[in-house]
Amino acid sequence: MLKLTAPARLYLTNTKATKLKPEHFSFVSPQTRPQFTTQQQHNQQHLQQQKQKHLMHILQNSQTPNNITTQIHSHLLTTNSLLHHSQLFNTLLHFYSLAESPQKAFLLYKQLQQIYTHSHSPLPPLFDSFTYSFLIRTCATLSHPNLGTQLHAVISKVGFQSHVYVNTALVNMYVSLGFLKDSSKLFDEMPERNLVSWNVMITGLVKWGELEFARSLFEEMPCRNVVSWTGIIDGYTRMNRSNEALALFRKMVACEYTEPSEITILAVLPAIWQNGDVKSCQLIHGYGEKRGFNAFDIRVLNCLIDTYAKCGCIFSASKLFEDISVERKNLVSWTSIISAFAMHGMGKEAVQNFERMQKVGLKPNRVTFLSVLNACSHGGLVEEGLNFFDKMVEECEVLPDIKHYGCLIDMLGRAGRLEQAEKTALGIPSEITDVVVWRTLLGACSFHGNVEMGERVTRKILEMERGYGGDYVLMYNILAGVGRFGDAERLRRVMDERNAFKVPGCSLV
Repeated sequence: MLKLTAPARLYLTNTKATKLKPEHFSFVSPQTRPQFTTQQQHNQQHLQQQKQKHLMHILQNSQTPNNITTQIHSHLLTTNSLLHHSQLFNTLLHFYSLAESPQKAFLLYKQLQQIYTHSHSPLPPLFDSFTYSFLIRTCATLSHPNLGTQLHAVISKVGFQSHVYVNTALVNMYVSLGFLKDSSKLFDEMPERNLVSWNVMITGLVKWGELEFARSLFEEMPCRNVVSWTGIIDGYTRMNRSNEALALFRKMVACEYTEPSEITILAVLPAIWQNGDVKSCQLIHGYGEKRGFNAFDIRVLNCLIDTYAKCGCIFSASKLFEDISVERKNLVSWTSIISAFAMHGMGKEAVQNFERMQKVGLKPNRVTFLSVLNACSHGGLVEEGLNFFDKMVEECEVLPDIKHYGCLIDMLGRAGRLEQAEKTALGIPSEITDVVVWRTLLGACSFHGNVEMGERVTRKILEMERGYGGDYVLMYNILAGVGRFGDAERLRRVMDERNAFKVPGCSLV
């Protein structure tokens, strides 16, 4: 019988599995517990170990880990054997922390506590450093700082406050959730740090834009690996400080003799296209071929296609794309080349590649449709663009966002189909509409000299935002262009009265 009398106190301390004996895990009263011989105890322990290995094998080799995790969890509960499988318990926590419902990790943790409470085991549950590390990760995944803080207190209470792995997990949790002061304090107080501890702190600071702080820690590191270099390079790239990112990359390779990984390549390529440096792109392309990145990681090739295009070399982008086998090309590959042709005004080539993509059986997503709509806009392919928009909504059931509507209005405006563009703008759902699409339409009115519509659009814009001087200036130019100088001057005075500002233009030439 399951006795429901709880002990006076629950101890959550770390205990090695070798100290446990089979008789410690029993759900019967001491008076009725059967007495096992040494051989029987050994056989029982052996069976439990074999069962644990079998379940671990199923869990780690399953094609559907989420379902298998839940099934094994249920099996251990219904057979009253959760206390007998400490390694399997931690593995379940690990899988739950990475699954779609990470909160189940805490459910499992609480269930083991409750089972221990209602058992007669003199020893506490086997909560070790792995247990707490997985639970901390769950707090970060759930973005639940209060739960993480409570767990931190429990960890300190049970004696893991000096454990390097647990502390590293806590630093990662705090910094990933934006608690930079807490993460810095904990990091400074750590009695022991490993390379992962440093890397977690630096990449976390980079994520929140604290680049100078991250760089200072990077310089203090007793040793660095490729993860350290990649993290700080990525930080400079994200902050559009491409020259410093490239300088760090050169220092990493030429001075520190650290070999870049494929992730490093993905981090440095945006810095290359920010500078428009085709030669550096070619060097990275060659290095990727030499190291084998291009052969096994399609992400590198996709990023190279995008970088070549943004550096102005559409020929190299197209050639690289065509050299990739059809089997290796994924949706990102096709979207990259469609976007490449779009940014170079090659609408027909973009449309042709979109059709090729569909023939090989790939279904376009919202990014692919945005790229092809952009291509139609810049290539003057109005009817094709309208067909693609209809296909997106009706056939592929992709809900358009404000960027898709913006492309559509820009395409119609460029073609002079202003009434249709205005109708499209008025049909945008109110929850996603913004002032940018109306400014796009106002620009089209200015280009085609449509004063009447320009006035309507300007009124719409001013209902949404009054402080941007560019709107007034554009409408001023429309009125002045048709000789309505009096109306133009009145609009100028309104602009001054409302303190609307316009950022002055500048040129590097």
